[in-house]
Amino acid sequence: MTPEFRAFCRQHPGWLLLVTFAVVATFLTACQTSSVKLSDTPQIAGATFVGNNACLECHTNITRNFSGSPHSQLYVSDHSMKGETGCESCHGPGRKHVQAGGGKGVFIVNPKTDPTACFTCHQETHAQFRLPHHHPVLEGDLNCVQCHDPHGTDIFKPAGGLAFARQDQSCATCHRDQSKPVVFVHEALREGCVTCHQPHGSVNEKMLVAPDNNLCLRCHAQIANPNAATGTVSIGVRNHTTYLNRGACWSSGCHTAVHGSNVDPKLRY
Repeated sequence: MTPEFRAFCRQHPGWLLLVTFAVVATFLTACQTSSVKLSDTPQIAGATFVGNNACLECHTNITRNFSGSPHSQLYVSDHSMKGETGCESCHGPGRKHVQAGGGKGVFIVNPKTDPTACFTCHQETHAQFRLPHHHPVLEGDLNCVQCHDPHGTDIFKPAGGLAFARQDQSCATCHRDQSKPVVFVHEALREGCVTCHQPHGSVNEKMLVAPDNNLCLRCHAQIANPNAATGTVSIGVRNHTTYLNRGACWSSGCHTAVHGSNVDPKLRY
Protein backbone atom coordinates (compact mmCIF):
# COMPACT_ATOMS: atom_id res chain seq x y z
CA MET A 1 0.00 0.00 0.00
CA THR A 2 1.54 3.31 -1.09
CA PRO A 3 1.71 6.37 1.23
CA GLU A 4 -0.65 8.23 -1.11
CA PHE A 5 -3.25 5.45 -0.91
CA ARG A 6 -2.99 5.29 2.89
CA ALA A 7 -3.52 9.06 3.08
CA PHE A 8 -6.55 8.78 0.79
CA CYS A 9 -8.03 6.05 3.00
CA ARG A 10 -7.59 8.19 6.12
CA GLN A 11 -9.37 11.07 4.43
CA HIS A 12 -12.19 8.89 3.03
CA PRO A 13 -12.86 6.09 5.57
CA GLY A 14 -16.34 5.48 4.18
CA TRP A 15 -14.94 4.80 0.73
CA LEU A 16 -12.52 2.19 2.12
CA LEU A 17 -15.34 0.45 4.00
CA LEU A 18 -17.46 0.37 0.85
CA VAL A 19 -14.65 -1.18 -1.21
CA THR A 20 -13.96 -3.76 1.50
CA PHE A 21 -17.63 -4.73 1.61
CA ALA A 22 -17.74 -5.08 -2.17
CA VAL A 23 -14.67 -7.33 -2.23
CA VAL A 24 -16.05 -9.57 0.52
CA ALA A 25 -19.45 -9.79 -1.16
CA THR A 26 -17.85 -10.72 -4.47
CA PHE A 27 -15.78 -13.43 -2.77
CA LEU A 28 -18.80 -14.93 -1.01
CA THR A 29 -20.82 -14.91 -4.20
CA ALA A 30 -18.03 -16.69 -6.04
CA CYS A 31 -17.89 -19.35 -3.31
CA GLN A 32 -21.62 -19.97 -3.54
CA THR A 33 -21.61 -20.22 -7.33
CA SER A 34 -20.20 -23.72 -7.57
CA SER A 35 -22.20 -25.23 -10.43
CA VAL A 36 -20.06 -26.75 -13.14
CA LYS A 37 -21.23 -26.91 -16.73
CA LEU A 38 -20.47 -30.10 -18.63
CA SER A 39 -20.29 -30.24 -22.41
CA ASP A 40 -19.27 -33.91 -22.68
CA THR A 41 -21.68 -36.26 -20.92
CA PRO A 42 -22.48 -39.97 -21.44
CA GLN A 43 -24.74 -40.52 -24.42
CA ILE A 44 -27.76 -42.81 -24.66
CA ALA A 45 -29.28 -43.02 -28.14
CA GLY A 46 -32.76 -41.53 -28.33
CA ALA A 47 -32.87 -40.45 -24.67
CA THR A 48 -33.43 -36.96 -23.32
CA PHE A 49 -32.95 -35.43 -19.88
CA VAL A 50 -35.58 -35.70 -17.16
CA GLY A 51 -33.95 -33.98 -14.17
CA ASN A 52 -33.03 -35.16 -10.67
CA ASN A 53 -36.61 -35.32 -9.39
CA ALA A 54 -37.42 -38.22 -11.70
CA CYS A 55 -34.47 -40.15 -10.24
CA LEU A 56 -35.64 -39.40 -6.71
CA GLU A 57 -38.80 -41.46 -7.10
CA CYS A 58 -36.88 -44.74 -7.26
CA HIS A 59 -33.41 -43.96 -5.89
CA THR A 60 -34.45 -42.36 -2.61
CA ASN A 61 -31.58 -43.76 -0.54
CA ILE A 62 -29.00 -42.49 -3.00
CA THR A 63 -30.50 -39.06 -3.52
CA ARG A 64 -31.24 -38.35 0.15
CA ASN A 65 -27.84 -36.69 0.71
CA PHE A 66 -26.96 -36.05 -2.90
CA SER A 67 -27.89 -32.37 -2.76
CA GLY A 68 -24.89 -31.81 -0.49
CA SER A 69 -22.46 -33.49 -2.87
CA PRO A 70 -20.31 -31.44 -5.25
CA HIS A 71 -21.45 -33.81 -8.01
CA SER A 72 -25.00 -32.49 -7.59
CA GLN A 73 -23.76 -29.11 -8.85
CA LEU A 74 -23.01 -30.51 -12.29
CA TYR A 75 -25.35 -29.64 -15.12
CA VAL A 76 -25.44 -30.21 -18.85
CA SER A 77 -24.44 -27.28 -21.02
CA ASP A 78 -27.23 -27.69 -23.60
CA HIS A 79 -29.98 -28.32 -21.05
CA SER A 80 -32.24 -25.64 -19.56
CA MET A 81 -32.66 -27.23 -16.10
CA LYS A 82 -29.48 -25.82 -14.59
CA GLY A 83 -28.65 -27.42 -11.25
CA GLU A 84 -31.15 -30.26 -11.74
CA THR A 85 -29.18 -32.65 -13.94
CA GLY A 86 -26.48 -33.79 -11.54
CA CYS A 87 -27.55 -37.43 -11.86
CA GLU A 88 -27.65 -37.42 -15.64
CA SER A 89 -24.34 -35.61 -15.95
CA CYS A 90 -22.66 -38.89 -14.99
CA HIS A 91 -25.31 -41.48 -15.85
CA GLY A 92 -26.50 -40.04 -19.16
CA PRO A 93 -30.00 -38.81 -20.14
CA GLY A 94 -32.57 -40.88 -18.27
CA ARG A 95 -35.87 -40.63 -20.16
CA LYS A 96 -35.64 -44.07 -21.79
CA HIS A 97 -34.53 -45.54 -18.46
CA VAL A 98 -37.60 -44.07 -16.77
CA GLN A 99 -39.95 -45.17 -19.56
CA ALA A 100 -38.61 -48.72 -19.29
CA GLY A 101 -39.49 -48.77 -15.60
CA GLY A 102 -35.86 -48.61 -14.45
CA GLY A 103 -33.72 -51.66 -13.98
CA LYS A 104 -30.01 -52.21 -13.49
CA GLY A 105 -28.15 -51.13 -16.60
CA VAL A 106 -31.34 -50.52 -18.63
CA PHE A 107 -30.78 -47.48 -20.87
CA ILE A 108 -28.47 -45.91 -18.31
CA VAL A 109 -24.70 -45.54 -17.86
CA ASN A 110 -23.21 -47.04 -14.70
CA PRO A 111 -19.77 -45.53 -13.86
CA LYS A 112 -19.30 -48.41 -11.43
CA THR A 113 -18.70 -50.74 -14.34
CA ASP A 114 -17.24 -48.17 -16.74
CA PRO A 115 -15.06 -45.37 -15.28
CA THR A 116 -15.16 -43.38 -18.53
CA ALA A 117 -17.71 -40.98 -17.09
CA CYS A 118 -15.44 -40.33 -14.09
CA PHE A 119 -12.42 -39.74 -16.30
CA THR A 120 -14.29 -37.08 -18.27
CA CYS A 121 -13.63 -34.69 -15.38
CA HIS A 122 -10.90 -36.46 -13.43
CA GLN A 123 -8.34 -36.51 -16.21
CA GLU A 124 -5.34 -36.25 -13.90
CA THR A 125 -6.52 -39.36 -12.05
CA HIS A 126 -6.93 -41.14 -15.39
CA ALA A 127 -3.29 -40.37 -16.17
CA GLN A 128 -2.16 -41.68 -12.78
CA PHE A 129 -3.78 -45.04 -13.50
CA ARG A 130 -1.39 -45.35 -16.45
CA LEU A 131 1.72 -45.06 -14.31
CA PRO A 132 3.86 -48.22 -13.83
CA HIS A 133 2.47 -49.00 -10.36
CA HIS A 134 -1.26 -48.40 -9.97
CA HIS A 135 -4.54 -49.79 -8.74
CA PRO A 136 -6.01 -51.95 -11.53
CA VAL A 137 -8.98 -49.79 -12.44
CA LEU A 138 -8.25 -49.62 -16.17
CA GLU A 139 -7.84 -53.40 -16.16
CA GLY A 140 -11.36 -53.78 -14.74
CA ASP A 141 -10.33 -55.44 -11.47
CA LEU A 142 -11.36 -52.40 -9.39
CA ASN A 143 -13.71 -49.50 -9.89
CA CYS A 144 -13.89 -45.96 -8.55
CA VAL A 145 -16.95 -46.65 -6.39
CA GLN A 146 -15.11 -49.22 -4.31
CA CYS A 147 -13.07 -46.39 -2.79
CA HIS A 148 -15.21 -43.30 -3.40
CA ASP A 149 -18.85 -42.49 -2.71
CA PRO A 150 -19.78 -40.39 -5.75
CA HIS A 151 -23.08 -39.36 -4.14
CA GLY A 152 -21.58 -38.41 -0.75
CA THR A 153 -20.86 -34.99 0.65
CA ASP A 154 -17.16 -35.70 1.26
CA ILE A 155 -16.25 -36.62 -2.31
CA PHE A 156 -13.66 -33.83 -2.66
CA LYS A 157 -12.25 -33.86 0.87
CA PRO A 158 -9.47 -33.51 1.70
CA ALA A 159 -8.61 -31.15 -1.12
CA GLY A 160 -6.50 -32.96 -3.66
CA GLY A 161 -6.65 -36.12 -1.61
CA LEU A 162 -8.55 -39.36 -1.69
CA ALA A 163 -11.92 -37.68 -1.58
CA PHE A 164 -13.47 -39.60 1.27
CA ALA A 165 -13.39 -39.14 5.02
CA ARG A 166 -13.00 -42.84 5.83
CA GLN A 167 -9.88 -43.26 3.70
CA ASP A 168 -8.00 -45.70 5.91
CA GLN A 169 -11.03 -47.91 6.44
CA SER A 170 -11.54 -48.07 2.69
CA CYS A 171 -7.92 -49.10 2.16
CA ALA A 172 -8.26 -51.70 4.92
CA THR A 173 -11.02 -53.45 2.99
CA CYS A 174 -8.34 -54.92 0.73
CA HIS A 175 -5.12 -54.29 2.65
CA ARG A 176 -6.01 -56.07 5.88
CA ASP A 177 -2.53 -57.17 6.88
CA GLN A 178 -1.22 -53.62 6.64
CA SER A 179 -4.08 -52.13 8.65
CA LYS A 180 -4.62 -54.63 11.46
CA PRO A 181 -4.28 -53.32 15.05
CA VAL A 182 -0.76 -53.38 16.49
CA VAL A 183 0.87 -52.37 19.76
CA PHE A 184 3.39 -49.96 18.23
CA VAL A 185 1.83 -47.99 15.40
CA HIS A 186 3.86 -46.12 12.81
CA GLU A 187 3.04 -42.48 13.50
CA ALA A 188 2.62 -41.82 9.78
CA LEU A 189 -0.53 -43.96 9.78
CA ARG A 190 -2.21 -41.42 12.01
CA GLU A 191 -2.04 -39.04 9.06
CA GLY A 192 -3.50 -41.66 6.75
CA CYS A 193 -2.30 -44.10 4.11
CA VAL A 194 -1.84 -41.32 1.56
CA THR A 195 1.02 -39.93 3.63
CA CYS A 196 3.24 -42.58 2.04
CA HIS A 197 1.19 -43.92 -0.89
CA GLN A 198 -0.24 -42.41 -4.04
CA PRO A 199 -3.72 -43.96 -4.11
CA HIS A 200 -4.19 -44.02 -7.88
CA GLY A 201 -0.72 -44.64 -9.25
CA SER A 202 2.96 -43.84 -8.93
CA VAL A 203 6.27 -44.28 -10.69
CA ASN A 204 7.58 -45.87 -7.49
CA GLU A 205 7.04 -49.43 -6.32
CA LYS A 206 4.16 -50.01 -3.89
CA MET A 207 2.74 -46.71 -5.17
CA LEU A 208 4.97 -44.78 -2.78
CA VAL A 209 5.11 -41.00 -2.99
CA ALA A 210 8.92 -41.06 -2.95
CA PRO A 211 11.52 -43.77 -3.60
CA ASP A 212 13.82 -45.50 -1.10
CA ASN A 213 14.99 -43.58 1.96
CA ASN A 214 13.73 -40.32 0.53
CA LEU A 215 10.27 -41.38 1.66
CA CYS A 216 11.24 -41.80 5.32
CA LEU A 217 13.42 -38.68 5.36
CA ARG A 218 10.41 -36.55 4.47
CA CYS A 219 9.38 -36.91 8.13
CA HIS A 220 12.56 -38.05 9.86
CA ALA A 221 14.92 -35.42 8.42
CA GLN A 222 14.47 -33.32 11.52
CA ILE A 223 16.42 -35.88 13.56
CA ALA A 224 19.02 -36.76 10.95
CA ASN A 225 22.45 -35.32 11.78
CA PRO A 226 24.89 -35.39 8.84
CA ASN A 227 28.56 -34.90 9.67
CA ALA A 228 30.30 -33.31 6.73
CA ALA A 229 33.74 -33.92 8.21
CA THR A 230 33.36 -37.68 8.55
CA GLY A 231 30.73 -38.32 5.89
CA THR A 232 28.46 -40.07 8.39
CA VAL A 233 24.73 -39.71 8.90
CA SER A 234 23.19 -40.16 12.34
CA ILE A 235 19.48 -40.44 13.06
CA GLY A 236 18.90 -39.78 16.71
CA VAL A 237 21.96 -41.13 18.54
CA ARG A 238 22.77 -43.98 16.15
CA ASN A 239 25.09 -43.84 13.15
CA HIS A 240 22.99 -44.79 10.12
CA THR A 241 25.62 -44.46 7.41
CA THR A 242 26.10 -48.19 6.84
CA TYR A 243 22.38 -48.89 7.16
CA LEU A 244 21.45 -46.33 4.51
CA ASN A 245 23.90 -47.92 2.10
CA ARG A 246 22.06 -51.24 2.33
CA GLY A 247 18.85 -49.96 0.84
CA ALA A 248 15.58 -48.52 2.04
CA CYS A 249 14.79 -48.23 5.72
CA TRP A 250 12.30 -51.09 5.50
CA SER A 251 14.32 -53.36 3.22
CA SER A 252 17.80 -53.10 4.77
CA GLY A 253 16.95 -55.46 7.62
CA CYS A 254 15.94 -52.76 10.08
CA HIS A 255 12.45 -51.27 10.21
CA THR A 256 10.75 -54.11 8.37
CA ALA A 257 7.39 -53.75 10.15
CA VAL A 258 6.86 -50.43 8.44
CA HIS A 259 3.13 -50.19 9.23
CA GLY A 260 3.49 -51.21 12.86
CA SER A 261 4.85 -53.85 15.21
CA ASN A 262 3.59 -55.85 18.16
CA VAL A 263 7.05 -56.35 19.68
CA ASP A 264 9.30 -53.37 18.92
CA PRO A 265 8.66 -49.62 19.05
CA LYS A 266 11.32 -49.21 16.33
CA LEU A 267 9.00 -51.05 13.94
CA ARG A 268 10.70 -54.43 13.72
CA TYR A 269 9.18 -57.90 13.70
